Amino acid sequence: MSQKPPPKQFVKSPIKGTKSAIMVSSAKGGVGKSTVAVNLAFALQHLGLKIGILDADVYGPSLPKILNLNEKPKSEDNKSIIPLEKFGAQCMSMGLLIDEQTPMMWRGPMVISAIKTMIQKVLWKDRDVIIIDMPPGTGDTQLTFVQEVEIDGAIIVSTPQDLALLDVKRGIQMFEKTGVKILGLIDNMSFFKDDNGKEYKIFGEGGVEKTAKEFNKEFLGHLPLSQDLRISADNGKPLVYSQPDHEISKLFKSIAERIKQSF
Repeated sequence: MSQKPPPKQFVKSPIKGTKSAIMVSSAKGGVGKSTVAVNLAFALQHLGLKIGILDADVYGPSLPKILNLNEKPKSEDNKSIIPLEKFGAQCMSMGLLIDEQTPMMWRGPMVISAIKTMIQKVLWKDRDVIIIDMPPGTGDTQLTFVQEVEIDGAIIVSTPQDLALLDVKRGIQMFEKTGVKILGLIDNMSFFKDDNGKEYKIFGEGGVEKTAKEFNKEFLGHLPLSQDLRISADNGKPLVYSQPDHEISKLFKSIAERIKQSF
């Protein structure tokens, strides 16, 4: 009887110029993952870490808007790419290389090529940690990263809605099968608080914490649905950076402290 060939072994490398790499994922779109990723990055910066932010969503890049980045990255040799710098963070996104309204009508191989370019040819410099904002799903982008990059951990963001958690559970299993450590889960848009302090559980309650317990993962905390957070993202000035003493900024910094201890 013929034996099955051994599974393919992938050679993983760290992203040059960085010490640690953390993926922020959800597997589900529309849960505020990009806003959480960027504010978490600046919360880690507040703790004294030099940060990089890599927007890995080729089809729907958000970083240029969230940080109000308008210029094109430069290259000194027409091969490598120098990341832009904003608020002390080094930043890279496919959205910086194309026109804002240009649709990315690419098949899988082109997406993989673009991701490899951002992994291998961006000249990150002296970063303690790079936060990678992952696109929704469990497809080509995710597999390219977990097969080629030394990832120190993944953070999963979700609303407490059951529909969102269906995809989140698939994402958890993808990371487990590919050997990526899950640092914890964040419950985003957990509630809305009105001017009188009353809380409304718009997307349900407790689903993310329950999922973390189901898969034996750490639950990192709740983040409310916030107009201030939305406005800061639309204006290109992340809340944690622009208003570090805001109550939501303090929540991000508390989560960042727990994350820092785990990598």
